[in-house]
Amino acid sequence: MANNSNCVEAQMLIRKPVADVFEAFIDPTITRHFWFTKGSDKLLAGKTVIWEWEMYNVSAKVLVLDILPNEKIAIEWGDPATKVDFEFRTLSDGNTYVTIKNYGFDKTGDALLDVIKDSTGGFTTVLDGLKAYLEHGINLNLIADKFPKEAIQHGN
Repeated sequence: MANNSNCVEAQMLIRKPVADVFEAFIDPTITRHFWFTKGSDKLLAGKTVIWEWEMYNVSAKVLVLDILPNEKIAIEWGDPATKVDFEFRTLSDGNTYVTIKNYGFDKTGDALLDVIKDSTGGFTTVLDGLKAYLEHGINLNLIADKFPKEAIQHGN
């Protein structure tokens, strides 16, 4: 990660082996159970994929910057683009500690606070959903339920 004091960080212990946790972010057929609803392809270094949140009519172009198997996934996404590092650490008991870092924001002041708040909440929700799905096989629908139509307008 570049030296940037404006960094969002979320983390979670997942009681599964690192290979399983890592693959959950690489393979969209798994990721759809805890984050986006559709991904155009598996993540590969140098590849651009599209992630969709169909319930919000929102999509994101994702450029995969780097992949270190079972250690790190680095992407760039959004408009304006920011960078996200997904880091995976095997603990002594064989479980995995995941840290997500989002940085490279071009905002300042209140606009920066808003994007940091949104990103922190979003990545925390992703990790909560990941934990429920991988450890217990439960899709909590956290992303879909975060912005119900009756409560708040989100996306297009």
